[in-house]
Amino acid sequence: MSTTVVVTASPAAVPAPPDAGPRRRAGRRWWRLVSPVLLVAGWEAAARAGLLAEDKLPAPSRVLTTGVRLAGDGTLGVHLLDSLTRAGIGLLLGGVLALVLGAAAGLLRIGDDLVDPPVQMARMLPHLGLVPLLIIWVGIGESLKITLVALGVFFPIYFNTYAGIRDIDERLVEAARTCGLGPAARLRHVVLPGALPSLFLGLRLAIGAAWLSLVVGEQVNAQTGVGFLMMEAREFSQTDVVVLGLVIYALLGLLSDLALRMLERRTLTWRRGLRAT
Repeated sequence: MSTTVVVTASPAAVPAPPDAGPRRRAGRRWWRLVSPVLLVAGWEAAARAGLLAEDKLPAPSRVLTTGVRLAGDGTLGVHLLDSLTRAGIGLLLGGVLALVLGAAAGLLRIGDDLVDPPVQMARMLPHLGLVPLLIIWVGIGESLKITLVALGVFFPIYFNTYAGIRDIDERLVEAARTCGLGPAARLRHVVLPGALPSLFLGLRLAIGAAWLSLVVGEQVNAQTGVGFLMMEAREFSQTDVVVLGLVIYALLGLLSDLALRMLERRTLTWRRGLRAT
């Protein structure tokens, strides 16, 4: 009687297929450039074909040439540095104040009673509409520009900090208390990780509001800054310089948002959200 022996391969001997996920995601990132490139190409073609008046909307190539010229003689660098300084100071002041008040309102009942009602009322006021009153209060110097940026930054960070703390599951806090964690440890291990996603969203919205506020602020008695450069160009009908300023603001907003998204991915490595398919 013959015996048949069947030999099966060990699972470890079968090589696993390579993970194509990161490569596929990297390819998808490049697709995000398709629509902007097509938009700029269409703009250039329309300008060269005479469909767009050069004094109304110059071609991207002319705007690029103007930017290279202003960067070469140092004019653009001076104005850009002053704008970045104002935006950074306003973001720091408004962001720190929003974090402190948002945390106080979110964590403490007395903070919620005292802080949140006036903030809720103040958010109904368009902060850019406060320019005439701010001119009376702080003058038309650098304080006006920084105050406008700080006001624009404050509300997104405050409300997202408040919402991020209030959205934490109370059972997690109770579990941490049962395990013997003190107030400081609960803040560090439960409250802070739970509120970070909302806080990053608030920062992204705040940076967009900061650039918007800076555009308005630098058009009021400014001597430097990208907004001042645009206003001066308007007086001499230099449309290419005006469009260049708009492109700079757009690029600053885009780069700051990308930097925040990268920081968010590195900080919130434990978070697994829904991915687009």
